[in-house]
Amino acid sequence: MSTGGQANSSGNTPARQIGHQPAAKEAAPAIVGGSVGSRRRPGKWGRVLTYAVLLGGAVVLLIPFVFMVSSSLKTEAEVASGSFSLLPEHVQWQNYPQSLSQMRFRPALANTVVITVLSVLGQILSSSLVGFGFARFQFRGRNILFIIMLSTMMLPAQVTMIPVFVLFRALGWIDTFWPLIIPAWLASPFFVFMFRQFFAQVPEELMEAARIDGAGNWTIYWRLMMPLSGPVIAIVAIYTFMGAWNDFLGPLIYLNSPQNRTLALALAAFNGQYGVTDAQQLMAASCVTMLPCILLFFAAQKYFVESVAMTGLKS
Repeated sequence: MSTGGQANSSGNTPARQIGHQPAAKEAAPAIVGGSVGSRRRPGKWGRVLTYAVLLGGAVVLLIPFVFMVSSSLKTEAEVASGSFSLLPEHVQWQNYPQSLSQMRFRPALANTVVITVLSVLGQILSSSLVGFGFARFQFRGRNILFIIMLSTMMLPAQVTMIPVFVLFRALGWIDTFWPLIIPAWLASPFFVFMFRQFFAQVPEELMEAARIDGAGNWTIYWRLMMPLSGPVIAIVAIYTFMGAWNDFLGPLIYLNSPQNRTLALALAAFNGQYGVTDAQQLMAASCVTMLPCILLFFAAQKYFVESVAMTGLKS
C-alpha cells in the first residue's frame, strides 16, 4: 500500500506540474500585455500644453508673413515710418501691378518655370534610376559605393562651388540655364536614398512574375517600379520644385543677362545704391513670388509627413 501510495503520489506530481505549465505560459502574455497596456495617453492638461506650444510656435513663424502682407498694402511713408501696425490706413492695391511691372515679372516667371520643370523631371528620372540599381542589382562593391554616395551629403556646397563654376565656364555654359538644370539630371544622394529605401520594400515575387512574363530590367523599372513609387515621386517633385523655385545663389552666379533672370533675381530690382527702395512694392512682389510654394505646401502636406517616415524604412 505504501509502495502504491508512493507510486501514485509520485505519478501525480509530474501530471500536476505538466498541467500547470500551460497556465504559467499563458500568464506571461497577460503580464506583458498589462505592462504595455499600462502606458496611457497624455492627459487633458498634457494635450492642452502641447497645443499651446504648437500654437505659440505657429504664431511666431507667421509674424514675418503677416508683416510682409501688411507692408505690401501700405504706402511708402507708412513702411518707412517703421510702425508695426498690421492694418494700413489706406489700402494700396496698386502696389501689386506696379511691383510686377518693375521686376519684369513675365520673363522672370517663364525662366523660373522652365528651370523648375526641367529640374523636377531630371531629379525624378536620375534619382529613381540610381536608386533602382542600388536596390535591385547585386554587384561587387554595391554597399561601399552606396556609403560613398551618402557621404557626399556631408560635403558643403561651398567647397565645390568654385570647381563647378570653372567647369561650366570651360563648357561655355555661363549665362545659360544649363548650370541650373544639368546638376538635377545627375541625381541627388538624398533622393537616391529615398528611392532605394522604397524599391527595397517591393516584394521580389513581383519582379520574378514580371520576368516570367518576359519583362526586362528597363520594363520592370518603368512599368512596375515607377507606378508603385507614386508617393516617393511626389516627395521628390515637391522638394525639387521648392528648391529650384526659391534658388537665388545659383542664378546669381551663372546668369548675367537681364532677360535670363529668375524670380529670385528679379526681386533684386528693388535694391538701390543705398539699400531697398520701394519696400512696399518689394513686399508685394515677394507675396506673388511665394504664392505657388504656399499653395503647394497646403496641397501636399501629407507627402511632407511621408518623407520623414520614408527615410526610416529598413532596407
